Amino acid sequence: MEIIIAYTGAFLIGLILGLMGGGGSILTVPLLVYIMGVNPVTATAYSLFTVGTTSAFGSFQNYYKKNIAIKTGFIIAVPSFIVVYITRRYILPYIPEKIIGTEVYTLSKDTFIMMLFGVIMLMASVSMLTQKTTCDNDEPKKINYLYALPGVAVVGLFMGLVGAGGGFLIIPMLVFFGGLTMKKAVGTSLFIIAINSLTGFAGDMQTINIQWDFLLSFTVISVFGIFAGNYLHTYVNEKQLKRGFGWFVLIMAAFILSKEIIGF
Repeated sequence: MEIIIAYTGAFLIGLILGLMGGGGSILTVPLLVYIMGVNPVTATAYSLFTVGTTSAFGSFQNYYKKNIAIKTGFIIAVPSFIVVYITRRYILPYIPEKIIGTEVYTLSKDTFIMMLFGVIMLMASVSMLTQKTTCDNDEPKKINYLYALPGVAVVGLFMGLVGAGGGFLIIPMLVFFGGLTMKKAVGTSLFIIAINSLTGFAGDMQTINIQWDFLLSFTVISVFGIFAGNYLHTYVNEKQLKRGFGWFVLIMAAFILSKEIIGF
């Protein structure tokens, strides 16, 4: 039963990425941890591979539709994936298994990762519920490097630590700091997520034992999902979809934080 739920979730991950240009990893980690019983650190690595590979396929589709700003994408992706790789390869493995250990409270590495993931989900839900839609006819502006780069480093750090947080942090940056229209921001976001995620996973391959049979099958189903999402994108109300998904993510964030903090 668990494997059926996992593969159904994999399809939904790709579907959400195709429809909204982000949000897939928000489902991936809780699905792997709470349904499949995967260790949180390993789950974040699997999330990076699945979301990265799925986003790469979505990027190819958007490239042929001329919905990717390649130059802007590289400007955002290069410093970001450097931070992701450093975080996965040199920071995450050296976080102690017991971060806080007192008679009153114990904070383990796994709990810390899931709590941080819950905070990322909370931030993503607020972004989805409050972000205003930008008109696709707006003329692109020149990217503001001074304001964008600190945000890029933060995105890279979050992605490196929890294997998530890319799309709904990247898209606002591309719109407000990169000056892209919403349509191009979604396509460019997939391009950046693909580079960041797969680079981060490369750092994991040297420190984590990967179950390739499960990971590849999980990812293939997610790729089918992004094809379906790209096809359905023109038939759905993006504003209502994002709002509904935002409330779902908010509920999931509350569940994860309550479970990890008070054991609910």
